[in-house]
Amino acid sequence: MHEAVAAIAGCGVSPVVRIAANEGWMVKRALDSGAHGIIVPLIYTADDCVKLLKSAKFPPLGQRGFGSPFPMEKFSGQTSTEYLQQANDGLLTIIQIETKEALENIDAIAKTGVDCLFIGPFDLGNNIGHPYIDGKMDDELKAAIATIQRSAKEHNKSTGIYCTDGENARHFADQGFQMVSVAADMIALPAYLTSALTSAKGSYVHSALNMAKGAASKISGPYGR
Repeated sequence: MHEAVAAIAGCGVSPVVRIAANEGWMVKRALDSGAHGIIVPLIYTADDCVKLLKSAKFPPLGQRGFGSPFPMEKFSGQTSTEYLQQANDGLLTIIQIETKEALENIDAIAKTGVDCLFIGPFDLGNNIGHPYIDGKMDDELKAAIATIQRSAKEHNKSTGIYCTDGENARHFADQGFQMVSVAADMIALPAYLTSALTSAKGSYVHSALNMAKGAASKISGPYGR
């Protein structure tokens, strides 16, 4: 993780780390590596957000310890003092909304000090009994997503959503989502490499058809079929 954060920051892009769970040591490790923000899965309640913010913020807003020598260089060479002074306001806390409990508690969650509500539509659909299958969302899942976005707007929070391709991303960006994914590596890499291998074997037309079929196929899960 430390190497990836450094490489991304070195390209002038903000590194954001998705940690595995809402655990203080995971939050600290990601931020101390120099991440500009963290994505935290499986948030259920406002209390979960309070716990996260205590880990992510320096006193007096939280309990994060100060002393890692790594993050400053990921912010255009800030001094330790400059990093400390901007971190509480500048670092992003992004939480994943992907459970029935989070949906039911969305207003209380949105009132906390987190920065962005990021929707996981596949898990959210499963959790509310309306799975996101073959690229199709039931009206109940669409309504749940709209409820989350509406609550975020009411409490001045940004919104994001996991998307599987560019068309899906454009759809949600047009709806006002500020953070969207445009591809998953487990979809994009096999599709490209399959096409390249087919071309190398001498069938450019067949390769182009395969790419077109891959682009048009419906996604049944977060990483493809």
